[in-house]
Amino acid sequence: YVTVDDSPQALAHAREQCRWFGGMVGNHVADLVSRYGEHSASVPDALTDYIKARQGYDYSHHGRSGNPDTAFVPDEIVDRFCLLGTPERHVEKLRALEALGVDQFAVYDMHDAKESTIDAYGSAVIPVLRG
Repeated sequence: YVTVDDSPQALAHAREQCRWFGGMVGNHVADLVSRYGEHSASVPDALTDYIKARQGYDYSHHGRSGNPDTAFVPDEIVDRFCLLGTPERHVEKLRALEALGVDQFAVYDMHDAKESTIDAYGSAVIPVLRG
């Protein structure tokens, strides 16, 4: 979610627009926890902790923007799994991910800033990443 600025209000709105993704990823985290156990070296405690509150998750809303079953997803998880903020913040996070070995990413444009996000990627993110 590309914002015009990094104000607390802009970032709070972006988090609410993208919180559904943290809810969706909770599925995969739950699978990892069931496979590797809580507090394992394979699953960070921050992930194990956040899915503890996901009881009653309604799969009829799964993978949808505006999912009403995402109250269990804290801001820290949204920030961890999503790119939020100005184009410069997106580039920073993508470069950090690249340094960890990530070589591709997907844009889930399921929020209220679809056009401005795609425009920003075309004009201010992808050209910078290409160098």
